Amino acid sequence: MVGPPGSGKSMLAARLPSILPPLSAAELLEVSMVHSIAGQLSGGKLSDRRPFRTPHHSATMAALVGGGFRARPGEASLAHHGVLFLDEFPEFSPQVLDALRQPLESGECIIARANHRVSYPANIQLVAAMNPCRCGMAGEPGHSCARGPRCMSDYQARISGPLMDRIDIRIDVPAVSAVDLLRPMPAEKSADVARRVARARDIQRDRFAAAGLSDTGTNARCSTAMIETYASPDPGGLQLLRDAAERMKFSARGYHRVLKVARTLADLDGQETVGRIHLAEAISYRMAGERLTAVA
Repeated sequence: MVGPPGSGKSMLAARLPSILPPLSAAELLEVSMVHSIAGQLSGGKLSDRRPFRTPHHSATMAALVGGGFRARPGEASLAHHGVLFLDEFPEFSPQVLDALRQPLESGECIIARANHRVSYPANIQLVAAMNPCRCGMAGEPGHSCARGPRCMSDYQARISGPLMDRIDIRIDVPAVSAVDLLRPMPAEKSADVARRVARARDIQRDRFAAAGLSDTGTNARCSTAMIETYASPDPGGLQLLRDAAERMKFSARGYHRVLKVARTLADLDGQETVGRIHLAEAISYRMAGERLTAVA
């Protein structure tokens, strides 16, 4: 999420757990084991609420991906089966951020030292928030950035291109005006969204179980070969995807991640076939990220 200060990015991220389905029995056991190893299972209490971790941007690499004394799990593993929220994204050390590239791809954090090697699970949903530039107001109507375009390019370049390639959705969060606060628009309740998310998750779980892939619960963890089968678009969508991939120079990873997002959008709509409208929305989420990669 990219937007000026006070636009509600952190608030939106904090509300995300309210629309996620509760942990299954197997997921609850995995999460509890990781928290127990880290010494953060207070009183031995278990909860089916998905983890939501928000490390400060001064966090070290060991704090984020694990390590230190006795190679304990880091924030990425403590967010296993949940959400890892990184506020003020570019303020993190670039080396620390790039350490997330491998966990995002494989779903685990591997800590290798001279005398031991430890692997902790890290099947996470990464959510990040950032200002468009260091002064925070670049691109906002009625505001001008003090340092011009270079302020934005230098600030966003702190995020490497390979890491941005692993982020599926990038949205702009505009500033909230006084009119928005005085006359709020009708909004969908979190409980209604949560039911729709749970229904889509059930569709995905049943799809992979029928294919003998009981360990794969979501489209995000589906293999590239399988997603090409399950997210095969209609002719109009295929042409749109081909044109967008050629014009925007999608990487192979970016191409398959667009398919995964489109498949998820179709599941949310309860559609068996991935249509042109689902691909168009998935590509629109990727477009801003591709522009940011070009800057980086």
